[in-house]
Amino acid sequence: MAIIRVYAGQDGQSHFEEITPRLESRGDQSESAELIPGTGIVIRRFEAKRSNPWHHAPGRYAVFTLSGAVDIEIGDGTVKRLGPGDILIAEDLTG
Repeated sequence: MAIIRVYAGQDGQSHFEEITPRLESRGDQSESAELIPGTGIVIRRFEAKRSNPWHHAPGRYAVFTLSGAVDIEIGDGTVKRLGPGDILIAEDLTG
C-alpha cells in the first residue's frame, strides 16, 4: 500500500510526497492510524481506457484505488502509478 500526496510547493508547482502513516496496535490483531477529518464520500468508477485532461484537484480529496491502475502525472513530467490498495491524497488546488 502506497499513500502518495500531491501538493503545491512554495515554487507554485505540483510535487509528490510519499506518506507513511504512524500505525498503532489496537490489541486485536489490527493497527490503525489517526483519524483524518472529512465531510463526505464520493464513489466513482471509471472506464478502463478513460483518459483525463490535465487538471488540479477541485478540493482536498483522498482517492482509493480498488482495482486496476492509474497513472498520475505532475507538471514536471514525473509520473506515479497507483494500483489496488494505493491512496492518492490530492491537496494541490492551484498547480
